[in-house]
Amino acid sequence: MFKHNFKNLKIWQRAMDLTDLTYDYCKGLPGEERYNLIDQLNRCSCSIPSNIAEGSGKRTNAHFAEFLTTSLTSSFEVETQLLICERRAYGSEKKLKECLELVAEIQKMIFSFRERVLNGGE
Repeated sequence: MFKHNFKNLKIWQRAMDLTDLTYDYCKGLPGEERYNLIDQLNRCSCSIPSNIAEGSGKRTNAHFAEFLTTSLTSSFEVETQLLICERRAYGSEKKLKECLELVAEIQKMIFSFRERVLNGGE
């Protein structure tokens, strides 16, 4: 079974970077999106590292893997919200590109790490 301090997990650290980047990007979105895209992006970006942290404290690898799956699905939600912003030409194009690149990196990391957890590897 995996036993970690979640703060030492690179996937958690990168997910926290994405949360910071997403919050920064959202500052440039139109005010009328405050209760729509902005809130949704902020919530689902926070969900990624939160579920990694929560899962790291579970008793079994299978439970941890479920929380990693939730993190992964939240990352797909973040990506979708960012793509909506892209289609609507909202915010900084540069920051949006950085967010999209980082979310793709995190998706790969979570998927790989989840497979290692499920296979009992460290």
